[in-house]
Amino acid sequence: MDNFIKNGLTEANETIESVLSDVDLLNLLQNSIKCLSECYKNNGRVFSCGNGGSMCDSMHFAEELTGRFRKDRRSLGAMSISDPSHLTCVGNDYGYEHVFSRHLEGWGNPGDVLLAISTSGNSPNILEAVKVAKEKKMKVIGLLGKGGGKLKGEVDYPLIVPFTKSTDRVQEIHIKFIHLFIEGIERNLFPENY
Repeated sequence: MDNFIKNGLTEANETIESVLSDVDLLNLLQNSIKCLSECYKNNGRVFSCGNGGSMCDSMHFAEELTGRFRKDRRSLGAMSISDPSHLTCVGNDYGYEHVFSRHLEGWGNPGDVLLAISTSGNSPNILEAVKVAKEKKMKVIGLLGKGGGKLKGEVDYPLIVPFTKSTDRVQEIHIKFIHLFIEGIERNLFPENY
């Protein structure tokens, strides 16, 4: 077996182990799930955003909520800020740093939740989105890496993947957290499915 295969799987396992041993992070994860569940119980909506692979995770999160996860249940209001016409319009007219915040200016309401995903914690367009979300009295969950960056102190729930050698390890934990968010929301709102 090539060493990179075994090394990659070993690093992934070590990252999972570091998450499992971080009690504060696990508590933040549980509190994030409560925040998302309360949003839905109060007829709120959930928005998500990210760049590159994090945008793909943002879209994955939203489609699992509006579609289905494991069993049938009603659709939950979730939207990834990923419409190409919106992104290119705002990027062209206002600058790339506003592609997510302009969407929240139009759609966000008090009590809604933003899932902001940034492996560096320093993406200018995510920082701008968080600023607008806070102005709109939304709660913000941050899926972060590399120490949390500037976003660490700006979000309500900074879920920071413990230090790893590469961004892909951070993204692997982010998608695990996303699946746990969805399962946790379903367990709270649709206990009959579990």
